[in-house]
Amino acid sequence: MPESKYDGQNRANVVESTLELLGAVEAGEPTSQRGLAKQLGVALGLTNAMIKRCTRMGLLKIKEAPARRFAYYLTPKGFSEKSRLVAEYLSTSLNFFRQAREEYDEVMLFCENRTWDCVALYGASDLAEIAILAAGATTVKLCVVIDPTSNVETICGVPVVRSYEQACELFAIQSVVITDVSNPQVTYDILRKKIDHRCILTPPLLRVSRSGAEIT
Repeated sequence: MPESKYDGQNRANVVESTLELLGAVEAGEPTSQRGLAKQLGVALGLTNAMIKRCTRMGLLKIKEAPARRFAYYLTPKGFSEKSRLVAEYLSTSLNFFRQAREEYDEVMLFCENRTWDCVALYGASDLAEIAILAAGATTVKLCVVIDPTSNVETICGVPVVRSYEQACELFAIQSVVITDVSNPQVTYDILRKKIDHRCILTPPLLRVSRSGAEIT
């Protein structure tokens, strides 16, 4: 089965996490899994799984240290793999950016052709920044970014609010473009109860099921 664009981004996430782990070990500290988990900003269980995977692949070597601690070292294969992953990560990230930019360019042209001049984004993610860049090449005005979990006030000069209702109080929103990467399907399903599905735009890379309600 061919890899989807969204699967490609998941691969980029795996590569990035592995790179961060190998980089932390190469730096020489911390020397405990708990310390590594804190430094990487991920759960202890995930850190343990990543370490086991890298050890099985021969990228890491573990030695017992005093006080029941463990020291982690990059093997020669680990150093080589780290360099290869850097190249893969950059390539995958750039390819994803290009694909996302193309799809959001199409979304913004769709809005422009319908003379929508007050469009909202839903999701304060990297995709929101890409969508803002795409909108800059059109007459579409992005009025607001909606994100219930964000703690930022603006993204690239566009104000951020916490709910669709709050956005509607401030702006006459004509369309919502989904830029949520954490759970775009849930976001779409929630929005569909509040706004005409024809005004909810979902680029293909998010793989959102519209239940037969495609925009025409």
